[in-house]
Amino acid sequence: MYLNVLLQATEAAPKNGFQQWGNILFILAIFVVFYLFLIRPQSKRQKAVRQFQESLAVGSHVVTSGGVYGKVKEVKDNVLVIEIADNVRIKVNKNMVYDASEPVPANGK
Repeated sequence: MYLNVLLQATEAAPKNGFQQWGNILFILAIFVVFYLFLIRPQSKRQKAVRQFQESLAVGSHVVTSGGVYGKVKEVKDNVLVIEIADNVRIKVNKNMVYDASEPVPANGK
């Protein structure tokens, strides 16, 4: 009896070509949405940051990934020397610098 019900269930729902192509198109649409909304914008941001890091020069105001504001005093191959206060200089990997902006004073002026 169970075999008879099982055979009837498989015969009742045949898969046609349209339903199979619909599933494939749905999966492709999901990949397109992921690409447009996640992958592409992220790669654009990475490209912009890479271009910024390559364009760093002496005198640029930068922010490190740790949130340290400073001014570039020396540029070597992959290392920057940043002055974070008067006569206080630190060495930072160029990949850890991601923004160019002057610090806002603590008193807000």
